Amino acid sequence: MSNVITELENLNLVDRFLFDEVMEDQASYQALISILLENEIEILDKTQTEKELRVSPELRQVRLDVVSMDREKKVYFTEMQKQDTGNLRRRSRYYQAQLDVSLLEPGTVNFNLLNDSCFILIAPFDLFKKGLYRYTFEGACRECPELKIRDGAVRIFINTKGTNREEFSQEFLELMEYITASTDQVAGLSESPRIKLLHENVKKIRASEKMGVKYLQKWEELVYAKDEGRAEGKAEGRAEGKAEGKKAQLIKQVCKKLKKGKTPNMIAEELEEDLTVIEGICTEVQKYAPDFECEQLYAEL
Repeated sequence: MSNVITELENLNLVDRFLFDEVMEDQASYQALISILLENEIEILDKTQTEKELRVSPELRQVRLDVVSMDREKKVYFTEMQKQDTGNLRRRSRYYQAQLDVSLLEPGTVNFNLLNDSCFILIAPFDLFKKGLYRYTFEGACRECPELKIRDGAVRIFINTKGTNREEFSQEFLELMEYITASTDQVAGLSESPRIKLLHENVKKIRASEKMGVKYLQKWEELVYAKDEGRAEGKAEGRAEGKAEGKKAQLIKQVCKKLKKGKTPNMIAEELEEDLTVIEGICTEVQKYAPDFECEQLYAEL
């Protein structure tokens, strides 16, 4: 992430902060997913943005951009992803798993109570390199492709740079352009009431002094976290370097004593080291006998 902040007024829907703030409005989120899925979706509950899921303190938490539910109790969770991090396929799998675990109350024995779910990832790049605007994944049988598992889970990847325009509505195509260029000009060229609704909310957020402060605070938090992580990484690197140096020195000492014909017990006593550690090193280096070239040996180990 760059330490140069983009002005709030210059953000587009593809930017996570603006996306999350706009999608806090239930009508806006309903409009978005209805266009993306080309189906009238009626959202039942108020949307939740930046929802954190952690099923156990020992497990990695996930933060979902937007989560909501329709009248059929189907859960929709949507991610805006501006850059290809190289792990999005497996990340979507992990997100799906975390969400599924959170949907059943402890002690529930009937897995048929698990809600249907739809994961939607929106990105301004083609993750699968097939030129499609939309990729929909449902479980299918390899031996019998027409057989679907029908477990209620769907994962959808939206590529705003698709090329199969003839397969989609004009409204969908206009949304693809608006996501990456959320401007008055692009919104003005659309006749879609839903896109105009999205743009009205975009303008409100851009013009809000309160949102400007929130955006600056969020940006500062991210920069601070990044700098803190960099500092921690350097400290860990120094600690690892010291540990590596200590082990290299120990291997060198063990090799010298092995050359003199000393046993592991004698070496451990002379070096005041744990016998198990010395025996482990002796076992590792025996195949390098009798020369025990320490530098080459340590590099290979």
